[in-house]
Amino acid sequence: AYLRYIEIKQSLRIIREQIETLPGGELNTPPAPAAPGQLVISMCEGWRGEIIHAAITDDAGKLKRYKIKDPSFNNWFALALAVRNNGISDFPLCNKSYNLSYCGFDL
Repeated sequence: AYLRYIEIKQSLRIIREQIETLPGGELNTPPAPAAPGQLVISMCEGWRGEIIHAAITDDAGKLKRYKIKDPSFNNWFALALAVRNNGISDFPLCNKSYNLSYCGFDL
């Protein structure tokens, strides 16, 4: 717990230093209009793994389709492999150790 406390203090110090170096001006910049007929994919690391956002625009630049892929989508298959040939009593422990999102699979 003490190590975590030291890490938090150090993180706050770094954040304060970075805030002082921010340039002046507007804090919010309006987004640029979406380009027509495009596919955009964004990936970032979440605490369960890689999160993917995908957007498709129509010919007018309006959002046509948007999809989010939660890391649990891939990890459910890994859990199925991990519990293969195990007793049913092992499933709850394995399930909780993976800590998967039930709703993330349905996105």
